[in-house]
Amino acid sequence: MNKKIKLEAIKKINGNIYLPGSKSISNRVLLLSAISNGKTEIKNLLDSDDTRYMLEALQTLGIQYKLFNKKKSCIIYGNIKAFKVLKKTTFFLGNAGTVVRPLTALFSLKKNNVELTGDPRMLERPIKHLVDALKQGGADIVYLKEKGFLPIFIKGGYVGGDIYLKGNISSQFLTALLIVSPLSKNNTNIFILGELVSKPYIKLTIELMKKFGVLVKNNRYRSFFIQGNQNYKTPGEFNIEGDASSASYFLAAAAIKGGTVKVHGIGKKSLQGDVRFADVLEKMGAKITWGSNFISCTKNQLNAVQLDMNHIPDAAMTIAIVALFSKGITKIKNVYNWRLKESDRLLAMATELKKIGAFVKEGKDYILIKPPEKFLHAEISTYNDHRIAMCFSLIALSNISVTILNPQCVNKTFPTYFNELQKISTYN
Repeated sequence: MNKKIKLEAIKKINGNIYLPGSKSISNRVLLLSAISNGKTEIKNLLDSDDTRYMLEALQTLGIQYKLFNKKKSCIIYGNIKAFKVLKKTTFFLGNAGTVVRPLTALFSLKKNNVELTGDPRMLERPIKHLVDALKQGGADIVYLKEKGFLPIFIKGGYVGGDIYLKGNISSQFLTALLIVSPLSKNNTNIFILGELVSKPYIKLTIELMKKFGVLVKNNRYRSFFIQGNQNYKTPGEFNIEGDASSASYFLAAAAIKGGTVKVHGIGKKSLQGDVRFADVLEKMGAKITWGSNFISCTKNQLNAVQLDMNHIPDAAMTIAIVALFSKGITKIKNVYNWRLKESDRLLAMATELKKIGAFVKEGKDYILIKPPEKFLHAEISTYNDHRIAMCFSLIALSNISVTILNPQCVNKTFPTYFNELQKISTYN
């Protein structure tokens, strides 16, 4: 296991990238397949730490599945009855929010005897608003250590009804409620208190539920109605599109140091909100071309932007790096939920950007970045956060090398990332 990796200065970027499957779609589809009637064949599944945690949980539950084609394909036999666990069982789910949150909701449905826990960072990430919402619907959930955080013990009892959810922390809470609501005894009305963050992820969840035979009535993201006592139905086959968040690093590399890079697996019809990252690059000056199943980016003069990026919080981190190569001062606004992700990303980005010579101002929900007069070599702490590692790999485009600590943290979503970057790089 490498404790660090030194990335040499990259002279030019050019080429094609074939994206791994989307993490957001992979874990949603694995779970929807497991609770559907029938057999589902999933293609272009992401093989990463987060999907492994989901599959391990399904295996513990007795869900039958078969991986093949180098773990990029999976056949799952759905069985909602498997989510009733009478013997006390503990699920360790690492730092995988896309596993913890929906499983919390699903285990709340039946009479259960389940403990959910995770790694130290997962135990710091809030779950109170989801638990509060589930309790409104009758769920019996107990905090085992600190109130509002994992580990939790779930006994079941959720029946739906009128649910009020604070929307300003994580869209994954609402995703969890949406997925479980069709299976509940009663109809469900979910009312959002305050402003809902990361709306594209909710749109994604609703679209995927539709493909599994369940409709959600969405009232402008203020409230949602879901009929109870339904069953999910397999679509038979599901092909997972490429990961749009992962695409951001390669598109950004082209904008900074291209050449042209074409990412394959996402395009005009993508379900993921993070494809809108390409629009931000275009506003900054990069040349963007869209196809039905690709996006390409070509280098051009880059200029700073000041934008609300709440709709693309993961990809917005990559814009913080592009800002280093842009003329002017960039401000990324309305990203408070960066603080609640795999690390406190606002603090982490500000700290590491200063190391390489940038002027940075960190606010409660924004970051302001002025490019360095001179780039400095630095050892970048990654906080065990895959996106910090991938973002700061792009410092190698500045004509200096950069050292990334704990590079294996990219295994969470993109184990082959550094190899893929090397394939499209020309060195001095």
